[in-house]
Order: sequence, then C-alpha cells, then structure tokens
Amino acid sequence: MLGEERLIVSSIPGTTRDAIDTPFEYDGQKYVLIDTAGMRRKSKIKEEIERYSISRAVAAGERCDVAVLVIDAQEGITDQDAKIAGIAHERGKAAIIAVNKWDIIEKDDKTMNKFLKDIANDLSYMAYAPRVFISAVTGQRVIKMLDTVKEVYANNNLRVSTGVLNDVLIDAMAMQQPPAEKGRQLKIYYITQVSVKPPTFVIFVNDRELMHFSYRRYIENQLRQNFGFIGTPIHFVVRQKGDKD
Repeated sequence: MLGEERLIVSSIPGTTRDAIDTPFEYDGQKYVLIDTAGMRRKSKIKEEIERYSISRAVAAGERCDVAVLVIDAQEGITDQDAKIAGIAHERGKAAIIAVNKWDIIEKDDKTMNKFLKDIANDLSYMAYAPRVFISAVTGQRVIKMLDTVKEVYANNNLRVSTGVLNDVLIDAMAMQQPPAEKGRQLKIYYITQVSVKPPTFVIFVNDRELMHFSYRRYIENQLRQNFGFIGTPIHFVVRQKGDKD
C-alpha cells in the first residue's frame, strides 16, 4: 500500500502479531500507519498469543484517528472484523471499510453489489463508513482510499455553529413533527455541538423520555443530509430542564 515493502510478512493469515507504526507522507501530509495484528476466525483461536494479538489491535484502535477496517475479500466479514468495527464505532472513530484482495476475486456484474449488501447487513451500525474495494499488492484504488482518509478525518473534526444547527432543526421539525405520547408532545428547544472526534450534540427538550430513538435517528439523518459527516459516527446527549451538567 505504501508503494514499497517495509515489513517482512508471511502469506499465512494471522502471522503478524504486533501493531506496527509506519510513518509515511502523502500529498504533503504526514501520516502514521498502524498496521495491526492479523486476526483469525474464532474457531481458529487456540493460542494465548492470538488473544494477545486481538488486544493489541484493540489498543491500536484506541489511539488511531481513522480506523480502516480491512476485510479480506476471499474470506468475507469475520466475527473478529465485526468486533473491531464495533469498537471503532463505539469509540467514535472516523472509519472506512476497505475490501482488500479485490484483484484476485472472480467477479461478474453482481459481485460488488453482493459484497456491499453483506457489509450493510453485518455492519449495519456503520452505514456512514465509505466502502472502498482495493488491492494492497497492485495499488488498485489505494490513492482513492488515502483521499477518503483525509475526508473522513475532516468530518470527524467538523464543527457546526449553533445558529446553523438550529435552522436545520426548525426545518426538520416542520417536515416531521416531534412525537407525542399519552397526550404529551416532545418539545425540542434547541441543539448545540459540544465536541468533535466524534461530532457530539446536546439536544435540550421538555422530557427526554419522549425523545424516541426513531426521532433521534431522523435528526441525525437531517444533519448528515445538510452537513455530510461522511465516515464519522455522530453522538447525541439529550437533556431536559433540571439536568445537571
């Protein structure tokens, strides 16, 4: 992927044990590639060293800015892939899903769509993550992936002013009225962004119990439609009158 061989590796899956930091530069920007330990399917995990490799991969995910989940196109999405993806999502990391070894897969006009459908089913919580089909050996679409890394990192750090946010919120509520339950209707007073990495928003309401998941998802979709936020999760905190900071 770096255009040259930097490490001694094996073609046997799972033989890279430690997360290895490799600095490089692309388009005038300096990066550090944290190449994590290869992980096997659960049924093949028999040694203590394999559990160690997984824990090191998790630790690498903690300190990264952008998590590139590399899926082996020959194996498909494994349990360990899903586990690492879930950790990146929960930690609020910018993310890309890269399907590697795409050059050696026998393909027809339905192959890519089938793989995209599998990703959508198995990693449904990462619908925001761009999908890139690459070959680390031939360099196929690697430049596109690096450009996408820059994009999702910027989105993970994106800030939106309170005034603009509330303009979008007002329009969203006009298009779809907040829900009501047992004669009480949800009132949303305003929204403000409190942090980045990931973008985190506080929504002030009359009763947080009335803020159903479906309406929170609706607001998230409106924010994504207006501001992009491609490649990053969005976190919400719902507060009502009387809440302590």
